[in-house]
Order: sequence, then C-alpha cells, then structure tokens
Amino acid sequence: MRLLLDSVILIDHFNNVPAATAYLRENQPDSAISVITRAEVMTGFEPPEAKLAARLLDRFPTLVVDVQVADLAAALRREQGWKLPDAIQAALAEIHNLRLVTRNLRDFPPEQYKFVLIPYRV
Repeated sequence: MRLLLDSVILIDHFNNVPAATAYLRENQPDSAISVITRAEVMTGFEPPEAKLAARLLDRFPTLVVDVQVADLAAALRREQGWKLPDAIQAALAEIHNLRLVTRNLRDFPPEQYKFVLIPYRV
C-alpha cells in the first residue's frame, strides 16, 4: 500500500469521470481507503445502489481511526485549521506513510504538502 484515496476520487468515479475510473483501475492494488472515505462515499447511495458501491469499496483495505490517529488528527486540525475529516485523512496518510490522493487543492495544495498527490483535474 502506498496510496490513501480521498472520497472525491471515488465520488468522481461514481459520477463517470473517466480520469477517476482510469486512476482507480491502474492504482487499485496500491491503494487503501479510510473509514472517513467509506462513510462519505456511502452517504451518496440509497439501496440497492449502496450494495454496488460497497462492493467496490470492499476491494480496498480500510484504515481505521485509533487513538494514535485521533490524537494526530486533533493536532493537525489545530495547526492547519482543517475540518476534522481532512485532518483524519492527513493523520492516516502520515501514520501509514501513504500519499493522500485527492483533488482538494483548497485544503491540500501539493506544493505545500508533499504527502498530497493530485492525479487529475476536472
């Protein structure tokens, strides 16, 4: 594992953004998601589509929030002013030594945060 997928990448895929689908296809073996990503993605689906979304999400290892992640996320939120879900994503990426794959340039400009990877632009 070397990549942590932010929810926007998976949401783009479900919204038929070809670049997102291609990115997921090419990088699925090296990618994980967080419980935050899973919750954010699943929020957009009603049954029976939720089952299809869950089947895709189940292909990725899912990282959980433990005490170490929570404490680091709290510190990052204080220091960076991020919303809690973004701080948790950043904490998970740091603790697991992963690149955060996102399109969230507003909160994660890659020139400022070297752990961020912007794979495409829409």
